[in-house]
Amino acid sequence: MLTRQKLERRWKELFDEQNTWKPTWQDLARYILPRRGFFLTDSPNRGERKDNFIIDGTPIRAARVLAAGMMSGLTSPSRPWFKLGVADPDLSKFAPVRFWLDEVQNRMMAVYSMSNIYNALHSVYEEVGAFGTAAMIVLEDFDDIIRGRTFTIGEYALGTGPDLRVNALARQLWMTVAQLVQEFGIDNVSLGVKNAWENNQLGRWVNVYHLIEPNDDRIHDLKDARNKPFRSVYWEAGTSEEKYLRVSGFDEFPVMAPRWDIVGADIYGKGPGWDALGDSKQLQKMQEDKLMALDKLVNPPMTAPASVLRAGGVNLLPGGVTFHDETMSHVGVKPTYQINPDLQGITLAIQEVQQAIRETFFSDLFLMLAQSDRRQMTAREVAERHEEKLLMLGPVLERLESELLDPLIDRTFSIMNRNGLIPPPPRELQGMYLKVEYISVLAQAQKMVGTTSIERMLVFAQSVAAAKPDVLDKIDFDEAIDQYADMLGVPPGVIVSDDQVAKIRQARAEQQAQMQAAQYAMAAVQGAKTLSDTSLEGKNALAMLTGMGDT
Repeated sequence: MLTRQKLERRWKELFDEQNTWKPTWQDLARYILPRRGFFLTDSPNRGERKDNFIIDGTPIRAARVLAAGMMSGLTSPSRPWFKLGVADPDLSKFAPVRFWLDEVQNRMMAVYSMSNIYNALHSVYEEVGAFGTAAMIVLEDFDDIIRGRTFTIGEYALGTGPDLRVNALARQLWMTVAQLVQEFGIDNVSLGVKNAWENNQLGRWVNVYHLIEPNDDRIHDLKDARNKPFRSVYWEAGTSEEKYLRVSGFDEFPVMAPRWDIVGADIYGKGPGWDALGDSKQLQKMQEDKLMALDKLVNPPMTAPASVLRAGGVNLLPGGVTFHDETMSHVGVKPTYQINPDLQGITLAIQEVQQAIRETFFSDLFLMLAQSDRRQMTAREVAERHEEKLLMLGPVLERLESELLDPLIDRTFSIMNRNGLIPPPPRELQGMYLKVEYISVLAQAQKMVGTTSIERMLVFAQSVAAAKPDVLDKIDFDEAIDQYADMLGVPPGVIVSDDQVAKIRQARAEQQAQMQAAQYAMAAVQGAKTLSDTSLEGKNALAMLTGMGDT
């Protein structure tokens, strides 16, 4: 049975686990993404300046480059980044099925373009790169079909199921009295909020809790909002009454919570920001020391006789005059010690740390991807220039596809289908699962890394075949073509099936046999004609062979 005590205990459990990660997240926010993260529990104010620890903005720029590169490389709005298919390759070539898959894909891409999903994805990429974990929720929207809302690290807590997939989200949010009444209705808010509404205290902030989790109290035969597979509950924090702002549900888990990398049964992930945190702290300290050295070089500490102090102190302004006793004129005012910092060496050391941070965030790879839409860079170019980085990104891309893009596509398809925006599928697809293939620049470049080995093997075989031709019998050229085409992402319709190839080759062999037989027949006819035209008179070979020549 649903009770406030049960909900608040679950909410607290999730945030207790989150608290063990919070100190590192706060450091990551201070030194890498100061405008991200929300760790306050007693105030909704987010307008205070948070970049007090930043002198050198290299970590901030590197995180932004990563986000832009992931956006261009995985889910670019300017080009298709996924396609729908079925497990049966023959069925996918069937015209009605192929047309239906293309139509559904085009409609889904149109929905993404008209919604705010691409803006939300950019925010997700920025947070998952810096903090290792990100979260956004996809909701139904009357105008745009779907609407994405992102959360920042610290304001939410996650829970996982036995398969270690995220299946629960708790969050704390602040809403004004006006927002609460407009969102949930005057009858669902607490007595304190009602009084504030009636007294026109519309801007007063109220702390609200939200929990989404598997609905263990659902009645499967009922299809109302309270009996969906996942429940969603809002309530006001600090109130004792058994009252909820809203109790509803979702048919599928609406939250996408990708993790860059996880260790064991960890709920939260670790990303490039974790690896770059030490360098980022070091960079700020080195820049601070460099500025201090420059400051001392320009304005060094000074030594002066006591009489100067009695006369009014040292005037360090340009053109300033410092007065002192005539008896101490030989002493004067001078620097306390010699300042001679190695600025060139300091600058080189700083540049090394800056480059280390950029490399940690894959800046060279992602900068190239961010420009690929303008240059129409091919996946081959990406693979050839950054093969080693693509190999390192392989597990990350697979995790982002399974924890972010797959749930996003499933959620979008379900919402569109419930609202009648998906055309009826062909009869051949009834009861079949659709599969998603990612065709973005990064996904294709990842596959193309494997083409290098095939190319090298074929080139080597060709060189050996020059001396020993029968070595080519070791290579299954048909299979090599199929594997190479799959790695390149060639549309299945371009490659002829094995059965069709067998029929083509059989027809060609039969045609060649017929042509050869015709050539033999023509040669025989020509030979007979030659014999008939040959004279048997005289001493030629034919006459002697037939015994009709002159004796």
